[in-house]
Amino acid sequence: MGSEQYDCPVCGQHVATVIRRHKTLGAWVPKWVAGPCRNPECEAYADPVAETEAGPVRVARPGRSEPKERS
Repeated sequence: MGSEQYDCPVCGQHVATVIRRHKTLGAWVPKWVAGPCRNPECEAYADPVAETEAGPVRVARPGRSEPKERS
């Protein structure tokens, strides 16, 4: 949990940090990873409308210990 910023591997633009989770020894452990690219001109572009239809996205915010849920 640092102040790491992730970049899109295709276009190099900064992307949001999102939280995924995995189970370790019976407990769910958070894992901060790079989120989807929001640059519409990028090949790796992820449409935000398609994601919100699938459910809320949890985004980590700088200076917060727990992310807020975005809808």
